[in-house]
Amino acid sequence: MKPSINRLRLIGYIEGISFLVLLLFAMPMKYIAGKPLFVVFGGWIHGVLFILFCFSLLETKIKMRWKIRTAVVPFIASLVPFGPFLIDRWLKGLSQDSS
Repeated sequence: MKPSINRLRLIGYIEGISFLVLLLFAMPMKYIAGKPLFVVFGGWIHGVLFILFCFSLLETKIKMRWKIRTAVVPFIASLVPFGPFLIDRWLKGLSQDSS
C-alpha cells in the first residue's frame, strides 16, 4: 500500500514542477518573447504528467481505501500552483500511518 502513496508523492512533485515551469517560464516566453513553442511543448509535458498524477491518485485511493474526501484534497492541490508541495507532508504522514 505504501508504494502507491510514495509514487503519488513523486508524480505530484514532478507535476508541480512542470506546472511552475509552464506558468513562470513558458508563459512569459510566449507573451513577452513571442516564442509560443515553449507553451506548446511545456503544456504537452505538463498535461501528460497531470494525467499520470490522476491515475496514480485513483490507484492510491483504491489501494488505500480512501474516502472521496481524502482523494479530493490532492486533486484540488494539483490544480493550484505550489499545491503539490504544500500537501506533500500530509501525504507522507498518511503513508507512515498505513505501515
